Amino acid sequence: MLSQLGDEAKVLAGGQSLIPLMKLRFANPSHLVDLNFISGTSYIKEENNALRFGALTRHAEIEASPIAAKIPILHDCAAGIADVQVRNRGTIGGSLAEADPSGDWATVLITLPTEVRCLGRTGERSLPLSDFIKDAYTTTLAHDELVREVVLKVPPKGGGGAYLAFKRSAPVYPTASAAVQLTMEGDICKDAAIALGCVGLTAIRPKEAEAALRGQRITDKTKSAAMEAARIAADPQTDMRGSADYKRTLAAALVKRAIDIAIRRAAGQQVEVSHIYA
Repeated sequence: MLSQLGDEAKVLAGGQSLIPLMKLRFANPSHLVDLNFISGTSYIKEENNALRFGALTRHAEIEASPIAAKIPILHDCAAGIADVQVRNRGTIGGSLAEADPSGDWATVLITLPTEVRCLGRTGERSLPLSDFIKDAYTTTLAHDELVREVVLKVPPKGGGGAYLAFKRSAPVYPTASAAVQLTMEGDICKDAAIALGCVGLTAIRPKEAEAALRGQRITDKTKSAAMEAARIAADPQTDMRGSADYKRTLAAALVKRAIDIAIRRAAGQQVEVSHIYA
């Protein structure tokens, strides 16, 4: 259908990104191709030390999934997206395919080894999430190609992560967000992945912040170094949610909180996380 209808056709999954864009007249497709009647597109499976999510798996399904809960940062993300109405409709595949710079899933999944499996008329291909999203609202998907599945490897033993967002209220996009995934060996950080959301055109990986933690004992000094590197890496725009400087400072503070939670989870502690509202 996408091939027949041409470039003016747009895919509809959960519609939680597309419909608001249409209401604001930022998107005006001539045709909508609804994927919701295709069977077998919503599932959560664990196979070969990896989790597989069908493209139309709803945020609420991930929130309630005991399989997804094995990676706590996934539950943080799914449970914190907007309100229950949005979580019951929005999909993980749709979120990634829309590549909204204010979205949650790309920020979280880029801290994990994540692949996006795409299906088109010429066959299937798989590519890392970091290569899939090219810019704001821009992916490598061809016009007649769809996200079929999202696959991520289960973190190694000693892994722990956390995702936090700062919002004015539940239904709105975050002012800033931060995802942190650590691999700890005792009190030494063997590996670190950090991503900043809503402070750039895509999720930002502050490499210097990760390097400040990697191979180090996590202390106030190393956390401060990671915070400062994250603050410098952030590239926000001033808008109604705050100034660019405010957002940089906010992103750094979220990184620190997420590091603290990730360390505790890596040690096996059960830590409940909720977004911060102001």
